[in-house]
Amino acid sequence: MNWITNYVRPKVNSLFSRREVPENLWTKCDECGTMLFHRELADNQNVCTSCGHHMAITARARFTALFDGGSFAEVAVPEPLTDPLHFRDQKKYTDRMKAAQKSTGEKEAMLVAEGDIGGTPVVAAAQDFSFMGGSMGMYVGNAIIAGAEKAVELQRPFILFSAAGGARMQEGILSLMQMPRTTVAVEMLKEAGLPYIVVLTHPTTGGVTASYAMLGDVQIAEPNALICFAGPRVIEQTIREKLPEGFQRAEYLLDHGMLDRVTPRTKLREELTTILRMLLALPAAEITPPAKSEAAPTPEEKAAKK
Repeated sequence: MNWITNYVRPKVNSLFSRREVPENLWTKCDECGTMLFHRELADNQNVCTSCGHHMAITARARFTALFDGGSFAEVAVPEPLTDPLHFRDQKKYTDRMKAAQKSTGEKEAMLVAEGDIGGTPVVAAAQDFSFMGGSMGMYVGNAIIAGAEKAVELQRPFILFSAAGGARMQEGILSLMQMPRTTVAVEMLKEAGLPYIVVLTHPTTGGVTASYAMLGDVQIAEPNALICFAGPRVIEQTIREKLPEGFQRAEYLLDHGMLDRVTPRTKLREELTTILRMLLALPAAEITPPAKSEAAPTPEEKAAKK
C-alpha cells in the first residue's frame, strides 16, 4: 500500500463518481412522458409545460396561486365525530385518516379560505384528491356549510373547486347525508343573492357530482377533467356498448351544454376575476399600462434648447 493507493485513487474516484440526484426533483408527465423539473412545474401550477396536461394540485397550492399575493385566511370548520361507525376493512378508519393526514399535511379533504381574487373579496373551498381521494365525508359537508355561512355573513361570492371520487364509504349513510346538507347550503347562497361558482377538476365523480358540484350559477372545468356520476367503465359494462371518444370529459360536457367554460388552470384566476365582476356588477379590473420610456430628443430639439 502506498500514497497512490491510499490518496490518489480515492481522490480520482470521488471526482469522477456519479453524484446521486434526489428522485423528487423531476416529475414525469402522465400524458406525454416529458420529465419536468419540480420548480418549473410548480411555477406553472402543476400543468405540463410541454403538452398542457393538468396534474393533481393540492388545495393549499391552488389557493396560493389563486388569491392576490398568495395570501388567504382559513375559515374554521366544525369537527365531526372521528369514526362514527367504528369502520374497519383491511385497516381501521382511524389509521387511514392518520396516514392521509401524515402524507398530505392537511387535517381533511377540504380547505376553506377567504381572501381577494383580482381585488374582489371571496370565500373559496377546495377539495384535495390526495386526501383519501377527496372523498365526501361529514367534514367535507361541514366545510361547505361553513364556507356558505361565511359567504352569507360577509356578503361575498362563494367559489368551490371539486375533486373527489365520491362519498366516503367508511362513513356509510352519514356520508350520503352530506348531499342534501350541501344542497341546502347552496340554497342559502341563492337566497342571499350571492354568486356560487363551481370549478370542476379531475376527477369529479359520484355523489359529489350529484349534489353541490353541479349546482353552480357558473360551471367551469379544467381541460380533460373526468366529470360523471358512474365512470365510463361501469357504463360500458352495463350497456355493453363502446362509448363515444372523450365521453364524460370536460370538453364533451361543454359541447353538450352541461358546462359554461373549459379554462386552463393558468388562466383561471383571470377568468374568475372577470366573471366575479360581471356577476357583482362591478367595473372591470383596472390594468395599469407599462410605463412609457421617453424618446431621445432630435438634433433640431437639442439646437432649439440651446
